[in-house]
Amino acid sequence: MTELITGADVLRQDGQRFWTERTRIRVADGTIAEIAPDLVPHPGETVTAADGMLAMPGLVNAHFHSPANLMKGTLDALPLEVFMLYEVPPLAAPVDQKRLGYLRTLVAAVEMLKLGVTTIMDDAFHVPTATVEGVDAICSAYRDVGMRARVAIDQPNVVEYEKYPFLKELLPDALKQRMDAMPRQSDEELLELYAHLCSAWDGAAGGRIGAALSCSAPQRVTVPYLHALARLSEERRLPFNIHILETKLQRVLGEEKYGRSLVRYTADEGALGRHTVMIHGIWIDRDDMELVARSGATIAHNPVCNLRLGSGIAPFRAWRDAGCPVCLGTDELIADDSANLWAAMKAAGLVHTLADPDWRTWPTATEILEAMWTDGARAVGWDGAIGRLAPGARADIVLVDLDTMAFTPLNDLPRQLVYCENGSSVRDVMVDGRWVVRDGKLLTFDEKALRREIRGVCASFAGQREAADAAARELEPYYREMVLRAHARDVGMRRRLD
Repeated sequence: MTELITGADVLRQDGQRFWTERTRIRVADGTIAEIAPDLVPHPGETVTAADGMLAMPGLVNAHFHSPANLMKGTLDALPLEVFMLYEVPPLAAPVDQKRLGYLRTLVAAVEMLKLGVTTIMDDAFHVPTATVEGVDAICSAYRDVGMRARVAIDQPNVVEYEKYPFLKELLPDALKQRMDAMPRQSDEELLELYAHLCSAWDGAAGGRIGAALSCSAPQRVTVPYLHALARLSEERRLPFNIHILETKLQRVLGEEKYGRSLVRYTADEGALGRHTVMIHGIWIDRDDMELVARSGATIAHNPVCNLRLGSGIAPFRAWRDAGCPVCLGTDELIADDSANLWAAMKAAGLVHTLADPDWRTWPTATEILEAMWTDGARAVGWDGAIGRLAPGARADIVLVDLDTMAFTPLNDLPRQLVYCENGSSVRDVMVDGRWVVRDGKLLTFDEKALRREIRGVCASFAGQREAADAAARELEPYYREMVLRAHARDVGMRRRLD
């Protein structure tokens, strides 16, 4: 079966040059088969009239953590290291991952699809340990809702206090002993889980679901496990997610534990390469940037999360000048409190105006769109297949109503996509040639029933959440002292307003 989309202004791209053409799009077998103004319907072909609409590629959210989906709005702004005490409690008890993992993945997937986000890189963590059931729940949710997704297993496997500077000496022995007793998975166990992820899900749903890799961060895993993931990334050409230098404390950690930056450490251990997605990268210096550029790694920029956690203003222009590809993400719902990539695009256009008084260095709207589509597709390992409307690309197509206030009057489309649109003009969303949203309504799930079930699940886990929060509050004073000690050190750069 084929489908012909008629009447739309089709967004075309060549690097940072964007323009529209009033033309027609033929979709066949999940692929854009033809784009031309003179296409006529085939006998029996479905025709979708899209007059007054912009047809654009689906948005690519290149960094996300679905296991935090049920926690939106639960925390005030906190520095990352304290924030993670509540998001990923180091003393948490196990919970049932199967139904919970499935439902909480859907929370943001539904939100994103209705906003025109068709592709996600889910760097999914598991508390306290990763399981086959937990991995399957996440992948099944993306398959069933109709989204395109790469899923990684973000699972540290070293004791909590070894991930940070100063913490081992600050914690009382009793708390260190409790951390020592928490379950940690061996390299072999985690690699077996990756074998399952790759065999069961990489290429599933007609290629719409794919595997990705993650070590969480280089300091959070054993060296042999880091090496094994780096090899697997190269062998299978899979995206390798690594959080690096998100905070000033992590810059201090590199000095204290490794005698070098975490970028240099990652490169020295062979884990910085073409398939690496370096997440955040706020506290990197010019030598680090040159390493990243030479490696071919992509930097995942999460501007709203960076502000929410006070991590700092990333060196966007320096990244770009060094030749580093930059993609965009929303990070988790507890750090952004939504999965709205439109908001992340706008934040990227705004926050970097504070970096340099010379406005010629500030991001342009076309740079931001290029980061979101071109470098987003590169980061998730589907460059050329998604993030563009062209024959041969997958049919991930979003129809945006141009008869809305965001585009009235329509003066400059790229600028208005970045600064005016918030997702409310999205009307129809196609993923892999299948409509999953029509006229703003999700077609794959009963949203009302889904919301009702999620509220019930949240209520049933309230006691466990309360216990985890109590343990986090017990640890917080020691983490606060650690964070403030790190901030007191001069690391040769400024990324904050203080």
